[in-house]
Amino acid sequence: MPPIKIRSRHLEGAEVAWFAPLCNGDDEFLGYHDQRYKSDWSNTSNVLLTADRLGYRNILCPSSYQVGQDTMTFAAAVAPLTANINILTAIRCGEVHPPMLGRAIATLDHILKGRLTINIISSDLPGTKLASAQRYQRSREVIEILKQGWTQDHIDFKGEFYNIQLDNTKPVKTYQQNGGPLLYFGGYSPPAVDLCAEHCDVYLMWPETEERLLELMKNMSDKAAEYNRTVDFGLRIHVIVRETEEEARAAAAQLMSYVDDESGKQIRERALDAHSYGVSRQTEMRKLASDDGFAEPHLWTEIGKARSGCGAALVGNPQQIIKKINRYMEMGIRAFIFSGYPHDSECKRFANLVLPHIKTLSLPKSQNRIPPNPPPTPLATAPRE
Repeated sequence: MPPIKIRSRHLEGAEVAWFAPLCNGDDEFLGYHDQRYKSDWSNTSNVLLTADRLGYRNILCPSSYQVGQDTMTFAAAVAPLTANINILTAIRCGEVHPPMLGRAIATLDHILKGRLTINIISSDLPGTKLASAQRYQRSREVIEILKQGWTQDHIDFKGEFYNIQLDNTKPVKTYQQNGGPLLYFGGYSPPAVDLCAEHCDVYLMWPETEERLLELMKNMSDKAAEYNRTVDFGLRIHVIVRETEEEARAAAAQLMSYVDDESGKQIRERALDAHSYGVSRQTEMRKLASDDGFAEPHLWTEIGKARSGCGAALVGNPQQIIKKINRYMEMGIRAFIFSGYPHDSECKRFANLVLPHIKTLSLPKSQNRIPPNPPPTPLATAPRE
């Protein structure tokens, strides 16, 4: 396979992020909801501030209409409490009038002093149904309007969804002056790939086998080249790490001990994107896995029985997890969004067993700019086998 062109190939290390459970998805056991882990300000902000304190470089604040908290409101409230971490804030294109959304994002970017990153979501809005091409066209128009507002003194846009001419006497520009925050994006259909290739900075993938990930990366790299661009690649994945592989497998089994086929289906079906192409690829991977649920060494797919979306976890001891992450980095992946159940305790466990052995950084806006974050942590020697 020809080499994959990567925006940050020159960087040594990766952006290691955690996940803030805004959408009522935090529990000790999947399929059994404990009110101790409900999605409220106390629990979710504690997870985010723990990740900040422990040295994670970013944290995903997701968005859901079914359950949980409002993403932008939560991010604005927690932002002044953070010290170093970036906040990857999910926005649903079409939910808010683009000029107003641009102002809100710029305001949040100033609160964070440039530590804002944006996750572009193109899902259907509740009660609506658009074809894939239309959803991504709407997102394309939102992004183009946002960038006009962040970089110009006026917005002049005519498209399929928006027709906006707006002069700003005192425009609210983003704190990040070279085009606004980094845009992270996930999607698999041809319209999705084309949108990311043209406008976004980090292509997020859900877990699959290395071979299938490389195919996705090559496809995106080729499409970005058509726009004379490169993108970075990210992986959103769960992790179950313990001192020994046996303990990690036992923890994985315990996590799923309340889930049967029917309850798992009910959990998956409640998401708006339950029937998306990306979710279907996760289902396909489970069908190809071995009887114990592993699609390849240490990539365990059973967690997807009780989740829509990201449906696999890395399972193993610290040495095995570090080796797998290093392999992903060799492939060209420069951003990781990890999570575990419960999110607070697993955030601490991963930070203790794995994070010190990965060279971490914040992805730059461009090759000539390094974000105002602390210097990367030194590369430590991995634990012995």
